[in-house]
Amino acid sequence: MIQQVLFIITLAVFGFFIRKRVLRIRDNIRLGKDTGGIDRKSERFKNVLLIAFGQKKMFKRFIPAVLHLFIYLGFLIINLEVLEFMIDGVAGTHRIFAPYLGSGYTVLMNLFEFLAVAVLLACIFFLIRRNVLKLPRFWSAEMTSWPRLDANLILITEIVLMLAILTMNAADQLLQLRDEHYTATGSLFFSAFLIPVFQNMETSVLILVERFAWWFHIVGILGFAVYITYSKHLHIFMAFPNTFYAKLEPKGHINNMPVVTNEVKAMLGLAQVAPPSGEPGRFGAKDVNDLSRTNLIAAYACTECGRCTSECPANLTGKKLSPRKIMMDTRDRVEEVGRSLEKGGAGLNDGKSLLGDYISKEEINACTSCNACVEACPVLINPLEIILELRRYVAMEESGSPASWNAMFQNIETNFAPWKFSAADRFNWANDV
Repeated sequence: MIQQVLFIITLAVFGFFIRKRVLRIRDNIRLGKDTGGIDRKSERFKNVLLIAFGQKKMFKRFIPAVLHLFIYLGFLIINLEVLEFMIDGVAGTHRIFAPYLGSGYTVLMNLFEFLAVAVLLACIFFLIRRNVLKLPRFWSAEMTSWPRLDANLILITEIVLMLAILTMNAADQLLQLRDEHYTATGSLFFSAFLIPVFQNMETSVLILVERFAWWFHIVGILGFAVYITYSKHLHIFMAFPNTFYAKLEPKGHINNMPVVTNEVKAMLGLAQVAPPSGEPGRFGAKDVNDLSRTNLIAAYACTECGRCTSECPANLTGKKLSPRKIMMDTRDRVEEVGRSLEKGGAGLNDGKSLLGDYISKEEINACTSCNACVEACPVLINPLEIILELRRYVAMEESGSPASWNAMFQNIETNFAPWKFSAADRFNWANDV
């Protein structure tokens, strides 16, 4: 009975912190602009199934994709065992599903253990890749001490949690032979290798080992659930809404601004679209509240894998731009504003902004709008949308674009082309043909 009460209290405490953090993230995302209704829902659900759930784009790099798949499947399927933990914790039972599933329970437990070992080995491989082999994309300028530590903490935590499962099952199998309270599970292949470590222990000590591993695993899972809301690992959940809301138009499509579209069509004598209601907003984006909610969801969905930056031609030629940093900076800024609002602070009026304090003009001007970063992202994040909105602000609100760009803009405005000679003269070359 005491364990049940402790478990319910533990569940309630962690549930409180998880709920609080989820609501904070929701409110942070709501700082962005609402983009209106959602169209083409069938295509969006297809993206969720293929990209987020099916990991389709991960397989452009086969070896890490397979290892990531083991971790992903482990996360999904082993959580079925966590469901049993939850029921046992509340009801005071032990392996409540075993009597109902019979031999099927043994098959499931062996599957769980296989995935636990696969997750453990995959995490060790990823730790070696990050810290021994030191892949360049994990050691670039924006990957400071915290992002690197965050990734290592996640991998080490997963390893320890998998070891806890195997330890619990090994101790449990021995206790099944000594105490009728422990339900028979059948032979479990992987945890059986740990049995020699515990078989000479007293029954009372063995019970402590089994209970400690059980509690360690469930508290570890709950603690991990809180931690990932502050971590890049939040992509486990945010990849699903991000792929749903991701842009469906061809990658070369750039969103127009209705106010500007009206002006251009009026200048060309074409039919105008309906003007937007209310006061015209800011041109482009200076801070996170000028971005769309979809952009902010994408920032939270970023797992900092660096595939976007590793494919970026500007970055590869030594320029300062890193699409991954754009997403990390956007998330850091919206988190800063959220924390300020939570404490009753200035929020967006703190004298800072995304453009300038986090992302420099040098970075956004280096972008060639080639969409290589968009194509590379495994979960359809679009850093280019944020870059273009920041550039629009610089060009239209500050007139701060490079001189060569401003000359081109002026030529387009006066001659309807990037060149400085008039439209009437542009075809003169044909007179001599």
